Amino acid sequence: MNDKAFRIEKDSMGELQVPENALWGAQTQRAVNNFPISGLKMPRQFIAALGLVKWAAAGANAELGLIKSEVAIAVQKASLAVSDGDYDEHFPIDIFQTGSGTSSNMNANEVISHIATEALGANVHPNDHVNMSQSSNDVIPTCVHVSAALAIHQQLLPALAHLSEALESKAEETRDIVKTGRTHLMDAMPVTLGQEIDAWRSQVDHGAERLNDTMKRLTALAQGGTAVGTGINAHPKFGGKVAVLLNERTGVPFRAADNQFESLSCQDAAVETSGQLRTLAVSLTKIANDLRWMNSGPLAGFGEIALPALQPGSSIMPGKVNPVIPEAVAMVAAQVIGNDATIMMGGQSGNFQLNVMLPVVAYNLLQSIEILATASVVLADKAIAGFTVNEENIHRALGRNPILVTALNPVIGYELGAAVAKKAYAEGRAVKDVAKEMTDLTDEELDRLLDPAALTEGGIKH
Repeated sequence: MNDKAFRIEKDSMGELQVPENALWGAQTQRAVNNFPISGLKMPRQFIAALGLVKWAAAGANAELGLIKSEVAIAVQKASLAVSDGDYDEHFPIDIFQTGSGTSSNMNANEVISHIATEALGANVHPNDHVNMSQSSNDVIPTCVHVSAALAIHQQLLPALAHLSEALESKAEETRDIVKTGRTHLMDAMPVTLGQEIDAWRSQVDHGAERLNDTMKRLTALAQGGTAVGTGINAHPKFGGKVAVLLNERTGVPFRAADNQFESLSCQDAAVETSGQLRTLAVSLTKIANDLRWMNSGPLAGFGEIALPALQPGSSIMPGKVNPVIPEAVAMVAAQVIGNDATIMMGGQSGNFQLNVMLPVVAYNLLQSIEILATASVVLADKAIAGFTVNEENIHRALGRNPILVTALNPVIGYELGAAVAKKAYAEGRAVKDVAKEMTDLTDEELDRLLDPAALTEGGIKH
């Protein structure tokens, strides 16, 4: 875009220069001039939602007989082009702008108006036509919900399903590999590697369930509330028709919010959604850290598994390979948890009839959804699917685990069991050998009682 040539645009505050090739108008330009803060623009998913909402609004207005058919068609075509990303370069406004997002709403109105006017060969007004029956105060909260719901539906839930499938497959593959369990990072009773991995799968599945439950509230839309929730200047059926049209186009069950005053004045559903994303981030951190511990070594660590070698791990130590994927996932989780803190602060900024941190809530919410989705796929494909198991290391540690003596407690008692465990640990010997010396149990009884595989199923019936 040539920013050295300008044209003159005007609004209610007067005239100002706008880049000659820009599709936006005066109000967008004022925002560009006023907010040179971060260089961060509204996310692609949010612009897509803006286009969809403007498309649905024009359709609803046409159905209600409030706008001429040819104007509505021109607005809808332009809106879908915006939604598809054809005009992203014409959405230059910083996320740190007016808290209502009015600048971004007017940016969409002006760009769509410009495109529709050229296509129709007649004036399509940004406020009177594109923004008909709407206010920034219901458009932007609606776009927060629409963009987040679509991103969860289209990106995050499929990514979590992919990760769950990878974990389920790996759990099945390793279901018969018995290893030392650990509590407090100390040796504990045995588990199978499959049981350990299946616990990760359960975490991921529960994360998806939580998000699906949250979608019930995230798909409720503010559209129709206009300026303060009363629906001033909008047909009573407008909000419902917008929701139906969005539902039909996206397949996501959007609906008009039960209480438009709530939907404008607060961002509780976004805060709730972010909380579920934070929980998922915590789950992924747990999985990533377990993988790092299990992969540690290869000689001085646990060395239970070997993650795929993806890149050299050191600029000074030749041959070193690091657990780069779990590390990346852990950093994603940290970012999501930080985003959640920002969204929480944003949610607290509902003053009377309007929340005034909508752009930053949208930005952080959408970033969290996107990076959790991509990180989940990377974790599945580049860590879970390809790691190998060092069964020799696992069996060696399992055979010397003094905590196996726990299985003898019902027969020999806790005190004698503790003495056997201490001696086995001090002498570096197997529990069975020490127990044979210190108890009256036979080889057959000890083999039966100390069978690690049986212990992963709840132990032996005495």
